[in-house]
Amino acid sequence: MSVESDWWQNLESPPVGVGLKSEHYADVLSLRPKLSFFEVHAENYMSEGGAHHRYLEEIANHYAISVHGVGLSLGSAEGINPKHLERFKQVVERYNPVLVSEHLAWSVQEGTYLNDLLPLPFTKECMQILHDNISHVQDVLGRQILIENPSSYVSFTESEYAEPDFLCELASRTQCGLLLDINNVYVSGSNMDWDPHTYLSAISADLIGEVHLAGHTLKNVGEGEIRIDDHGSEVCEEVWDLFRETIQRIGRKPTLIEWDSNIPPFPQLLAQANRAADVLGMAVENKAFEDA
Repeated sequence: MSVESDWWQNLESPPVGVGLKSEHYADVLSLRPKLSFFEVHAENYMSEGGAHHRYLEEIANHYAISVHGVGLSLGSAEGINPKHLERFKQVVERYNPVLVSEHLAWSVQEGTYLNDLLPLPFTKECMQILHDNISHVQDVLGRQILIENPSSYVSFTESEYAEPDFLCELASRTQCGLLLDINNVYVSGSNMDWDPHTYLSAISADLIGEVHLAGHTLKNVGEGEIRIDDHGSEVCEEVWDLFRETIQRIGRKPTLIEWDSNIPPFPQLLAQANRAADVLGMAVENKAFEDA
């Protein structure tokens, strides 16, 4: 199933957004930056009122909104918490976002929420659990959601699929779309010693509804190194290279800059978004040249 949506197709500028942080509310409203959308974490807006909602409602008058979940725990064998899903649905209905997304992960055990996005084995059993949970979420919301590829630090010996094959089959079975986080691909490839170019080439463009870019941290562990997906810095040059390569293959897609820790001044975040816009703009120019 294609996840193409026409909300961004006729935009004059490339479809680039940033994660909306409370530190930047005033800047967004005063500067009105040339961005296409802002993304918010659903769990930050599950209250009925408050300053967060007042600011977001004003921003939503001028920009498209994307809702990104971090707590549905789609990989939980015990199913989706109905109360959490209902609160998630209320956020979606309140802001009518152009995109809704969640992670390929689990984070709940017997009603206890763990403050992390825990990995899943790529097995037939896990595929069925995800199929049931994603299908249920989409039925309750009445719309398609996008599933984000994980950042990985360990692998499971019982896995029966390569990660991109697992994602593509999951999308085919559930009719969900994919949120392709290129930083996650780079982090996982570096940590797990596989080729990010091969991974990216295995994901069909028709399945991709959004692209994420973010920074990460390189840490020394014993005699080796590990990359930590902390969203706390600028996008590294290697990820920019993968982004350019991917956009040349798949074409223009809504692209988001994530920056969730060590929050920078808004102009620094905006500069990263402008760089992504340049890449998307160049892809359009190249396609026009090829078609001429």
